[in-house]
Amino acid sequence: MDRIVKLENEIRSLSDEELSAFRQWFREFDSEVWDREVEADVRAGKLDSFADKAIADHRSGKSASL
Repeated sequence: MDRIVKLENEIRSLSDEELSAFRQWFREFDSEVWDREVEADVRAGKLDSFADKAIADHRSGKSASL
């Protein structure tokens, strides 16, 4: 936790411009991490049941075309 506290203090000391740049960087970083997690879940089959249910619902008329 010591590293987190240090990071928090560093972030608090950023200028408005630096904070804006950090936010942009972190959004991109977080999106990349999320993408890798989802891709790993797909490869592991963790989302198969959701896809199967969506397909079954569609076939039974529980969805609509846009």
